[in-house]
Amino acid sequence: MLTCYFRHLKPIFDRAGITVTKENRKQIDQIIHAIVGVEYKNCPTTWKEVKSALLTDEEGFVLKLKSVWSQK
Repeated sequence: MLTCYFRHLKPIFDRAGITVTKENRKQIDQIIHAIVGVEYKNCPTTWKEVKSALLTDEEGFVLKLKSVWSQK
């Protein structure tokens, strides 16, 4: 099962060049939590912050996610 907000982020993952799998979704989730500054496993707050980040600077969020993911 994916985290509560992953289904909404497929276009973002596609743009960042990330394919979500059962094996990597926890790592992706932890990266997203770190990007938005929310304690890991706090899904509702993370989704709220992700939505805000996407409204403020979607391209910046995609680039940050892509950058952090490529450094893993």
